[in-house]
Amino acid sequence: MTTTAPAEKAGSTPTGSPQKRTVLLVFAGLMVTMLLASLDQTIFSTALPTIVGELHGVDHMLWVTTAYILASTIMLPVYGKLGDLIGRKGLFIGAITVFILGSIIGGFAGDMTWLIIGRAVQGLGGGGLMILSQAIIADVVPARERGRYMGIMGGVFALSSVAGPLLGGWFTDVIGWRWGLWMNIPLGILAIISAAAFLRLPKNTAGRPRLDWAGMGLLAIASTCLVLVTTWGGTTYDWDSPVILSLIVGTVVTAIAFVLVERRAAEPVMPLALFKDRNFNLTTVAGLIIGVAMFGALAYLPTYLQMVTGVNATQAGLLMIPMMAALLVVSIVTGQLVSRTGRYKWLPIAGTAVVAVSLLLLSTMTPSLPIWLMCTYLAIMGIGLGASMQILVLIVQNSFPVSKVGTATASNNYFRQIGASIGSAIVGSLFVAKLTDLLAARMPAGATASAGGSNSFTPALVKGLPAPVRDIIVGAYNDALTPVFLYMVPLVLVAVVVLCFVKEKPLATTIERDAVPTNLESDGSPSRALAAADGTDTNDTDTDDTDTDLESTTPDTADGSDGGDGRERELLPR
Repeated sequence: MTTTAPAEKAGSTPTGSPQKRTVLLVFAGLMVTMLLASLDQTIFSTALPTIVGELHGVDHMLWVTTAYILASTIMLPVYGKLGDLIGRKGLFIGAITVFILGSIIGGFAGDMTWLIIGRAVQGLGGGGLMILSQAIIADVVPARERGRYMGIMGGVFALSSVAGPLLGGWFTDVIGWRWGLWMNIPLGILAIISAAAFLRLPKNTAGRPRLDWAGMGLLAIASTCLVLVTTWGGTTYDWDSPVILSLIVGTVVTAIAFVLVERRAAEPVMPLALFKDRNFNLTTVAGLIIGVAMFGALAYLPTYLQMVTGVNATQAGLLMIPMMAALLVVSIVTGQLVSRTGRYKWLPIAGTAVVAVSLLLLSTMTPSLPIWLMCTYLAIMGIGLGASMQILVLIVQNSFPVSKVGTATASNNYFRQIGASIGSAIVGSLFVAKLTDLLAARMPAGATASAGGSNSFTPALVKGLPAPVRDIIVGAYNDALTPVFLYMVPLVLVAVVVLCFVKEKPLATTIERDAVPTNLESDGSPSRALAAADGTDTNDTDTDDTDTDLESTTPDTADGSDGGDGRERELLPR
């Protein structure tokens, strides 16, 4: 059984812990970047109905969200692996720069095509902002202490999720929705300055990396084909059309080819060895399902609130506050709780169950439902998300040494983002298809054309229509969206069951690279710790179901580490 040396308190490392002030400065810089990325995910939620109305593209509405998520999803494993190989600081600054470029393109967009292109470029940079922020925290803070920091990260996401819809609504109502993109320029510059000034990260000592270009390309193709299937299937094309069938075949073929390539790659972008760890697999499945439910629901709730309740964009943002306030408080409290007690398994189980309850409640909404009751349903969802999202990331990071933590975190987030892409696309496809059918069936002959066509409906336009026509449109929006929430309840319950099988491994109290004297052997070849990064290390601990909860099965080494993944662990009380 391994123990922590007496001189090493929780959160310290054998070579001496970083000064608290330094960690806080690094953390402050990461918060600016988290604010930048999370604002961009939410600021369009309240502005979207007006944007697509002005640019005459309601039928392309889901691509404003999907383009960003798809691009960022493709880049997640790339940023994670490159960060492990070459270091994270330069990569971090580069990702922010690309994000700013995409904001400029979208801000000057004259039609939906250029807006979607700008969002895609933003996604190429945005994929690095979140994942590198999470990995950088793992570079400087041990897992046992990381809970409090990741809880605050979740809180920042919640705060920006409140500020995003409010700013998006205010921009839309007062100075124009394009400022939702242009505001990223000064924020991005501030984030770059902060990163350049405060980030002091370990430099790469493994020599020139061998990049997995084939794996990256195949992963991008498979991800794109999958999202296009869910986006176009049943709406733009029939499910049995040659286009959809070809995309399904393309997804399967490229996914198989990707696995084959990863088995032979020197530095695989997504090492197959990750999938030997039970906790990684379980939290990845749960994260994918939460991504489907969360992004599928949140992407269209502000649109629902504007169209059904008649509030403007700013008021719709205000109505999202109960959910985000609950997420903020619960995320911070649970992060502190995990750091103090070391116990964490029950939190994502309970949180995911609460998300299922909230979706069930949202499916019962009607146009006559009191607004305060809608806000209560949203607050319940915030409680569930706050108790689960950041803890799932912590569980993954605690399963691997720091030499693999960027890749592991990125791979886990990749599948959650795949869930987000699929969720947004499926919910958007079902919503738009059902809405179109309901409007066609319910609207009087010629009424849609006289109102400018369903593609040009905006909240302001609908509010000014005669009451009989307005009631038909409001009812169609309600009846098109609320059943989708009910469809997601059984899926989320599957995630609850899956998380019950997570093994509560002790949270590491040291950072792996500090416990291992060097990353290279005396002859300059990669050490076993580096070999583990590409899946060739066969001595990883805690990768099957036969290991014990609280004891290492490998002999202690002379330096007091557990000899398996190079980290020391603090034992949890029985």
